Amino acid sequence: MPKIAIAPSSKTHDYEESVRRAGGEPVVLDPATVTPADFVRDFDGLLLAGGGDVQPTIYGEHPHETFSAAEAGRDEYELELDTRALEADMPVLAICRGIQVLNVARGGTLVQDIPSEISHHEQHDLREPRFAIAHDIWMTPGSLLERLMRERIEEGDACAVNSRHHQAPKTIGTGLVVTATAPDGVVEAIEDPSKRFCLGVQWHPENFWRTGEFRALFEGFVKAARR
Repeated sequence: MPKIAIAPSSKTHDYEESVRRAGGEPVVLDPATVTPADFVRDFDGLLLAGGGDVQPTIYGEHPHETFSAAEAGRDEYELELDTRALEADMPVLAICRGIQVLNVARGGTLVQDIPSEISHHEQHDLREPRFAIAHDIWMTPGSLLERLMRERIEEGDACAVNSRHHQAPKTIGTGLVVTATAPDGVVEAIEDPSKRFCLGVQWHPENFWRTGEFRALFEGFVKAARR
């Protein structure tokens, strides 16, 4: 059974259940005891979870007035985890804040506040219930995301998702490609086609572990980790 490292966050239950039901063994990392070097040696995949905003100074910008920091030390720890995982071609699934960490780790930047930076935007911050559908996304045909989600895609290349974020990838990092957007143009997925499995999504597929709408994402991730 592949051991999946889950980067620490305030709410890990749904991530753990999603990995477990996909056939993986979830382990929430403790930065005090697991260094990034240990992680690469001891785990088969990395899941970057949701949470607060990445510090904008890391990608060369001043914080927007809406900036809400993540837990102390989390940015540095996750950026190094992600860098080491990608160097080792370890499968990475990055969710919400995770997609932003993935993009910044590759030299990308972020939209710091969708409501003030994007006019006529979709509802991206629908917080309750956590599995409530907020908007559609449009996937790139032939992408890893589209192949995994093919059975759930509706007419054309659309798929309905939940959403609770105010930031998103802006300038895309080196080696990454955009593979899904919302109708307002907000980036909803990025991936690295050169890697075994490197996928970031901006919504929260883990909230659907009971009903399985996005189980294929976790199954594909765990399958890649197993190989």
